[in-house]
Amino acid sequence: MEKQIKNFLEFLKVERKMSINTLQSYERDVLQFDKYLNENRLNYAKIKQEDVKEYLNHLKEIGKKTSSISRSLASIRSFYQYEVRNKKVKQNPTENIQAPKVEKHIPSILSSEEIELLLNQPKDIDLKGTRDKAMLEFAYATGMRVTEIISLNVDDVNIETASVVCKTTTKQRTIPLGSLSLKALIEYMEKARPILVKDEEEKALFVNINGRRLTRQGFWKIIKYYKEQAHITKEITPHVLRHSFATHLLQNGADLKSIQTMLGHSDISSTQVYMQFQDDGIKDIYKKAHPRA
Repeated sequence: MEKQIKNFLEFLKVERKMSINTLQSYERDVLQFDKYLNENRLNYAKIKQEDVKEYLNHLKEIGKKTSSISRSLASIRSFYQYEVRNKKVKQNPTENIQAPKVEKHIPSILSSEEIELLLNQPKDIDLKGTRDKAMLEFAYATGMRVTEIISLNVDDVNIETASVVCKTTTKQRTIPLGSLSLKALIEYMEKARPILVKDEEEKALFVNINGRRLTRQGFWKIIKYYKEQAHITKEITPHVLRHSFATHLLQNGADLKSIQTMLGHSDISSTQVYMQFQDDGIKDIYKKAHPRA
């Protein structure tokens, strides 16, 4: 099965053009399934629907979250669809197996006051503080995913139009930058980044103290540090800033379609989750303005 998994992952990378993170998730799920089959002396090409159900029960028993089990099933299903298409197996044992229902969790968000407190923590007194100030302001101003932010190059930012172009493997979107974010970014790009960067060939927008592209882990550590400095008790991750960005836009009158575009959601149903955070003021405006409210 090792060779089949390798071919499958290569197919996802080349033909489906999946992102690195998505590809890693598929690889992790399929390898975990392969390990289970080996431990139970099961032939991947001959297993039945009952075997897959047993595996899903096994994941539940070892404490895997419903969302993880659902994703694992999706990965295994894709693997067998690929194998059937390439005539490596006769039938797909995942057919007609329903994924466990995943409860929709309410996104964690920060209040406007908490955002203000967090963003005021980095001090523009040294290179690191200048960079961190720009980075936190940027994350809240754009609502971009952490992977998207650390993948940005200097050329993706347009100072004149106060915007940034976010590129993924399949599409791109342009997001405006607010005045405070733009000011902090210019300060970083002009005064801090040129000193931090040791290699003139380095294109990354946000770099670490060694002048190399910042990592996801590095980004998380920075946010955690300033959360503690601000004495905020809520758990804060880069995604919390993304949720807060969308929620505050909605609360201040932005329409869902615009927020969907800025977040890069392919389906507006993903954006509609923020509707539950609308404050009473917007609801009152709606009731007064809409003819059928």
